[in-house]
Amino acid sequence: MGNIKFVKEDQEVVAADGANLRLKAMQNGVDIYKMLGKMMNCGGYGQCGCCVVEVVEGMESLSPRTDAENKLLKKKPENYRLACQTVVNGPVSVVTKP
Repeated sequence: MGNIKFVKEDQEVVAADGANLRLKAMQNGVDIYKMLGKMMNCGGYGQCGCCVVEVVEGMESLSPRTDAENKLLKKKPENYRLACQTVVNGPVSVVTKP
């Protein structure tokens, strides 16, 4: 079990190991999409790059970057992740819409 802290929203949610970051955000009313992403996101399939978050703590508690992330985030810092591709396995703090 691990908590996900959404820094900008000052909200912390409990997540079981293996939880998807995007789904946990949506289930708890945390908005991870900017305006265009709200209308044009891919629904969590790692194709659009709209659900980017910045991991500020707990990088070691997350699954490794997927091929989709490596492709879409190649010019972004290593601590940027696609929420839809990120599996949480421990405590983590993220900044939405970096």
